Amino acid sequence: MTNDAAGWLDSAAIDPAVHALRPDYRALLITAEGLRPGPSDELSERLLADAEQTARERFGDGPVEEHPHLAAWREAFRAFGAKPQRTRPSAEALLRRAPTGLPRVDRLTDIYNAISVAHVIPLGGEDLDHYVGAARLVRAEGDETFETTAGGEPVVEHPSPGEVVWRDEAGVTCRRWNWRQCTRTRLTHATTRAMFVLDALGPMDDTALKAAGDQLMEALTDAGPGVTLASRLVGAAA
Repeated sequence: MTNDAAGWLDSAAIDPAVHALRPDYRALLITAEGLRPGPSDELSERLLADAEQTARERFGDGPVEEHPHLAAWREAFRAFGAKPQRTRPSAEALLRRAPTGLPRVDRLTDIYNAISVAHVIPLGGEDLDHYVGAARLVRAEGDETFETTAGGEPVVEHPSPGEVVWRDEAGVTCRRWNWRQCTRTRLTHATTRAMFVLDALGPMDDTALKAAGDQLMEALTDAGPGVTLASRLVGAAA
């Protein structure tokens, strides 16, 4: 658990081995305190419906993976040995579901999923109260722990050596850059302090990255007028 969100942001880091893999990578990290968690509601439903409409207008019946930002993410996944047709970048996985309806999970998850789809950007959220120490994006050794579920039961997995993962002092928080989050730090109906990661590669410039972050912060403020926000850009253009 971290008590100082601003200090926590300052401690976040991207390992040089990840920069070597994708020098164009940047992460916009946003912390939010004083959130109002809970089930999906009118606000989150509106954001998801708007995102679904935006996706329909942008892609029609065309292949979403040909979007320049998603194509770059597929290349990044292949570069560390992942097969993007089996383990898709998170934004691509969501956009593939948009035509038949995005998932309705809870108000905080719905908000960031809507921003992800609307801006074609991988975006994840973690519960800061369950984070242990600094956030680091690294290439895995292979012995790190990743807490997840299989068949409804808790299990511990290990990333592949060289896999790009977000981690803290307790283990891996997100596998394959932005593919799957762990159960330990996932957002819940009890989450009031969270961090969000917006992942950008070269085809998304800093102006577009900032626009996605600004919309996320606006939506979080609308969802909880007392929220306190902070952000930091980490990476090539930071």
